[in-house]
Amino acid sequence: MTECNTDAITFSRLPRRQLVADFDGGRLTSDAGLLLLREVDRKLGLSDTISACLLDPRDQRYVVHQQRDMLAQRLLAIAAGYEDLNDHDTLRDDPALQTATGKLPDVEDPLASPSTLCRLEQRVDRRALAEMSKLFVEVFLKSFDKPPEEIILNVDATDDPIHGQQEGRFYHGDYRHYCFLPLSVFCGGHLLCALLRPANIDPAKHSRAIIKLLVDRIRQEWPEVRIIVRGDSGFCRGKFMRWCENHSVDYVFGIGRNKVLERRIAPLMDEAEAAFDETGQKQRLFGETEYAAQTWDRERRVIMKAERLLEGPNRRFVVTSLDALPQSVYDEGYTPRGDMENRIKEQQLMLFADRTSCHEFASNQFRLLLSSFAYVLLHQLRTTHLAQTDLAPAQADRLRLTLVKIAARVRLTARRVVFHLSSNCPYQSLFRTTAASLLLDTG
Repeated sequence: MTECNTDAITFSRLPRRQLVADFDGGRLTSDAGLLLLREVDRKLGLSDTISACLLDPRDQRYVVHQQRDMLAQRLLAIAAGYEDLNDHDTLRDDPALQTATGKLPDVEDPLASPSTLCRLEQRVDRRALAEMSKLFVEVFLKSFDKPPEEIILNVDATDDPIHGQQEGRFYHGDYRHYCFLPLSVFCGGHLLCALLRPANIDPAKHSRAIIKLLVDRIRQEWPEVRIIVRGDSGFCRGKFMRWCENHSVDYVFGIGRNKVLERRIAPLMDEAEAAFDETGQKQRLFGETEYAAQTWDRERRVIMKAERLLEGPNRRFVVTSLDALPQSVYDEGYTPRGDMENRIKEQQLMLFADRTSCHEFASNQFRLLLSSFAYVLLHQLRTTHLAQTDLAPAQADRLRLTLVKIAARVRLTARRVVFHLSSNCPYQSLFRTTAASLLLDTG
């Protein structure tokens, strides 16, 4: 139990009044909005299904903290903005987090300590991680009332800087630091894969296998859906494109510049330069060519963009199986992939996906998955229960500040747990409608 010092703190005076503070307010929380995330977790069954993926080798006769409760504790704390295990020194006594994990807010029955949660991280194995990773696509499939006609799977890699002697650490020349190289797959805002990888690999490593698993599972549910795979030039690999063609999957990938493509775009670039010289305005021209790199099995359609900006010429190339007009392929088929980078940043900057400071590689993969599941909770909240509000496009930090970080006094009686939320909460109406939507949905 946390011991609080109730000695008063005297601040500078207000007019005709002393200004005093103490820590004697009783059972208070600053995260009453975790009650909303608890309902999202119940609806998805996320904590329960994650726990079912992980064997519990402990002798249950001596278990104090159930595995499912520990997973919910860690997952909800990340969603609420607490990145470190050490935060649970005090969080374990927080009445909102206790309640959200399914326990009574009892000062005599705290949640798991940081050391207990650390032992949980260290006993996760590869089999459990593989089973947990399957849950993302299951949540995605259940989020649709009817099968969509078309989906786009965005695949991307990013750097995850590390600063210790973690397993799998390597120096990456392009990023100029030691890092991991996690692979992500998103469909719109839905996260479908979060795979931690060492940095000494091809950025496209494992991407074909991951996409195959996703496509197979999606087509079990939606056999008629059209699937498009989209990625930058790091994923433009002949074997990947050939697999897509053999399995009726369309693709659009960036492709790096080379001397052959530079020669082919030269007439288009000259035309753009001439128009810029005449008008002084930015110019964008599009064309296409048939091209095959040495490692490809055949020629493929390459879209060329010749752009003359005020800063200078800008050449871009995209290889695709789509048959739309060149500008449409580039502007509507390829450019929107940039939004995936916002989703990756949201995970790393707001949900601590880069908090991979364990020594064991498997433990760091588990941390990445916990961050990813926290993202799933918040994404489910905003897309399903905030869709008609101003928070529909909000990122995790705004959702957290608006609906999670709400002060409340908590009262435990023989029959009820009562949260008296702050009377001055500026989002009372939104909180009420969101809670009503969640409770209607969960029954």
